[in-house]
Amino acid sequence: MTSEQKVIYESIDEILWTQWNPIGVNDIEDVRDEYQSYTPTIFSLRIHGADKETIANKLFEIETKTMGVLGNIEHCRKVAEQIVNIN
Repeated sequence: MTSEQKVIYESIDEILWTQWNPIGVNDIEDVRDEYQSYTPTIFSLRIHGADKETIANKLFEIETKTMGVLGNIEHCRKVAEQIVNIN
């Protein structure tokens, strides 16, 4: 992993924790790793040029199918936009 990719990876991890947070646990430091298992998937999409909608759909799929929560596609789009715009 290049240093640029490392920055992107760490930024995605932080965005998932602070912005995405579909089950509302980011105020509990003991579960900081709650979303880290999804970081590699989103990172892979990002570095392979996925657009905002593709990333949003993956986040929404994780929310609804993997986590079993109601999901919020508009929120996923906002999060995905931040991910796409990581420099």
